[in-house]
Amino acid sequence: MQTVLSIAIDAFAYGMALFIICIGLSLTMGLMRVVNLAHGAFAMIAGYIASYAARDLGLGYAVAIFLAIIGTVVISIPLERLLYRRIYGRPELTQVLMTIGITFCIIGITNYFFGPTLKTIPLPGSLSQPVDVGFKTIAAHRLFVMACGIVVAGGLWYLIEKTDFGIKLRATVDNAAMADALGVRTQVVYAVSFAIAIGLAALGGVVGAEFLPIEPYYALRYMVTFLVVVSVGGAGSIPGAVAACLLLGAVDTTGRYLMPEFGNFFFYAAVIAIVCVFPRGFFGRAQ
Repeated sequence: MQTVLSIAIDAFAYGMALFIICIGLSLTMGLMRVVNLAHGAFAMIAGYIASYAARDLGLGYAVAIFLAIIGTVVISIPLERLLYRRIYGRPELTQVLMTIGITFCIIGITNYFFGPTLKTIPLPGSLSQPVDVGFKTIAAHRLFVMACGIVVAGGLWYLIEKTDFGIKLRATVDNAAMADALGVRTQVVYAVSFAIAIGLAALGGVVGAEFLPIEPYYALRYMVTFLVVVSVGGAGSIPGAVAACLLLGAVDTTGRYLMPEFGNFFFYAAVIAIVCVFPRGFFGRAQ
């Protein structure tokens, strides 16, 4: 029973860490229609910023997260204006080539300046201690990741479904030319959406560093993982992303607990099975 509980807790925490990172990519692909293969690179940048702030500068964990998010978004702004705007509405192959080129450039710069070593993000005492929840003790950091995932899911749903910005975003997605003619500043909507997606990638890269360690090849190592999560959930769907992350997190965690010698076999076997049954993902829409 203890093993089952351990698997369930670790799977939920891992799933929430994946969700925080992947939901930005899901929104970028599903709402903005941009295949951003450099999404993981921005999560990696945030991890490096947080590691430097917390480990080298001695700043608190919360401050490191804040600086990582702000710093990553600031870095993404000129990239969005100079590069990403050129591929909005362009063929997917063009988007793939552009964004994978950005990924390799970021990897090369990171490797040159910081070396090929793992970067750790020290946890504060309050998150590094176990918490007794009655039936089991759980690492406080895992509870923190779970809470972050739930807050992000709820906040993002409210932003898209219940706010004026969400209405403008959905209008822009459905018909950008008509939205522009009606006075919606579509370029601003795209820029803000891109910044939100990058900010979520940054948050996920930092809080999920215990599950997905930060190193120069982070963006390539987890690129396929992030893409398949989006594919399984359905691009642009928040419930789909949650379901995909929790299901695939459970499959991967269970496999690593019970049969670690199989590596990622069960994760990708589950992906193949799900995509065969749900070609557009759990909650995907026809394009």
